[in-house]
Amino acid sequence: MKDVRKILLPMVSTSNGEAALIRGYNFARRFGAHLAVLHVRPDGRDIAPLAGEGLSGAMVEDLMRTAEHESSRHAHEVRALFERFVAAHPDIEVISPHSVFPWDKPSISFNILNGAESEIVPSHARLSDFTLVPHPDSGAEVSSSETLHAVLFDSGRPVVIAPRTPPKGMIKRVCIGWNGTAESSSALRGALAWAHTAEAVRVLHCGDYQRRGPKARDVIDYLSFHGIKADSVEFPPVDRDVGKGLLAACHDFHADMLAMGAYSHSRLRQLILGGVTRHILEHADLTVLMSR
Repeated sequence: MKDVRKILLPMVSTSNGEAALIRGYNFARRFGAHLAVLHVRPDGRDIAPLAGEGLSGAMVEDLMRTAEHESSRHAHEVRALFERFVAAHPDIEVISPHSVFPWDKPSISFNILNGAESEIVPSHARLSDFTLVPHPDSGAEVSSSETLHAVLFDSGRPVVIAPRTPPKGMIKRVCIGWNGTAESSSALRGALAWAHTAEAVRVLHCGDYQRRGPKARDVIDYLSFHGIKADSVEFPPVDRDVGKGLLAACHDFHADMLAMGAYSHSRLRQLILGGVTRHILEHADLTVLMSR
């Protein structure tokens, strides 16, 4: 994925939204791409089938009004954040969601759609080069996490997770977490867009992380076919935790981005027992590209 032209940024709320907008702005400038900001507004009427038995019609109506009020508030707050952001960054052109992309410079658009976020966002992600999502704070922004997983499992495209705090500057140092799986192969392909212009690239591998498949040395050879010079480092688990060891290796390299496969084991197993993907989602403080 060398040629990035369209980046999708779904924003369910303003939580961690500024950091995601800044990262998206940096990406749009780097690739001369379009950043499509999307807010999906749920329909309050969708709550009626979920209300269950034992509730009066008046109670259901009250729940629907409350849901509609919350939906309207979130839409207003996201739009206000977007408008403040573009006012502070006049060098990026604001266009309508359906206008012709200006090929000579980066651009940004904002769109609100009504419906189910789990259906609309993956659908739009399928025709984007990758989807950028705000960091899903554990336990604080459940719907944002659901957006991330909906794109991971139902779009066929990579997800880039913005850090919690606004990043500074462009991505210069890229780590690729490798374990030989199809998921890590997909992430490797997605990382090429950044690896081509990075000042340093490192492939990270660990014996406890490796599955059947190509080894790290084979990744170095593959990258060389793309004109990318990289080295490889085997990292140890920290406190018997591979995810913690992977992040420690990224910090030692002063990495700006980590690219890795997501959920080589099932998502349910990782939610119950823990796993590398879960640890990275909960603890990473750098930009992370994940792919299934």
